[in-house]
Amino acid sequence: MVKGDRATWKAKYFVKIQRLLDEYPRIFIVGADNVRSKQMQQIRVSLRGIAEILMGKNTMMCKAIRSHMSSNPALEKILPYIKGNVGLVFTKEDPVLVRDKLLENKVAAPARAGAIAPCDVIVEAQNTGMGPEKTSFFQALNISTKIAKGSIEIVSNVHLIHAGDKVGQSEATLLQMLNVMPFAYGLVVENIYDNGAVFAPEILDITDEQLLAKFSSGVANVACVSLAISYCTQASLPHSIMNGFKNVLAVAVETDINFPQADAAKAFLADPTAFVVAAAPAETAAEETKEEEKAEESEEEESDDDMGFSLFD
Repeated sequence: MVKGDRATWKAKYFVKIQRLLDEYPRIFIVGADNVRSKQMQQIRVSLRGIAEILMGKNTMMCKAIRSHMSSNPALEKILPYIKGNVGLVFTKEDPVLVRDKLLENKVAAPARAGAIAPCDVIVEAQNTGMGPEKTSFFQALNISTKIAKGSIEIVSNVHLIHAGDKVGQSEATLLQMLNVMPFAYGLVVENIYDNGAVFAPEILDITDEQLLAKFSSGVANVACVSLAISYCTQASLPHSIMNGFKNVLAVAVETDINFPQADAAKAFLADPTAFVVAAAPAETAAEETKEEEKAEESEEEESDDDMGFSLFD
């Protein structure tokens, strides 16, 4: 590429990123390690109409973002996260939808020696189909085996590789011999910029139920503290009113003060059996109804068993 062509390409690149920054309010900062060009093409196709992917040198992306900070100063928050092999995904859609689309486009890959494991690798107990001459190979990896039907069988599950560890040559060879592809590579969401705020992708997993539970727990704690120190707040006000009503009701019961709620309590204390008698007929009627239904069911079963015939007919 000649110098003039490169300058033209850079100018077009800056124009494109300026357009994307103006058009889209949300930006996904994604890691692109171990993503091949064909897989990247498939990801672009799956995101068509939902998001746009921009790849390039980190210095060029940072330079373009800095030049746009005059119109949107909040973009400065993105700069610390543009490091390593990353790209930008611009979107207007729901972040959860875009995240799920990126996860759908992961491709299974074998474990290569020297690579950093993105997840734990556990080899399940199985018959490997390998001959007894490979026993020493399993012993070198401290894997318990036995000979079954002329082949090596792994006795129990083995935690072969831990997430974040470097894959060794022996581990990679074993997984290749077992025809296991333990890793899946794709664009990994590292951070999300949304209208001036930057947050981790784990935030997208928070549900409305979890938010309500946390909020309710916080309100309960505020109410407890407010009641303990006798300081009225919106959280403690219903409890304070209820406690005050209980005190007023207790005084009314012991004195001649009357109001509708106190009258009902006084009537119950004066003759509790009246309330029991009032509830008893309803319970008795319900029990009689159940007994009648059971009797009808038993009669129907007897008639079905007879079918109108006798054994000696």
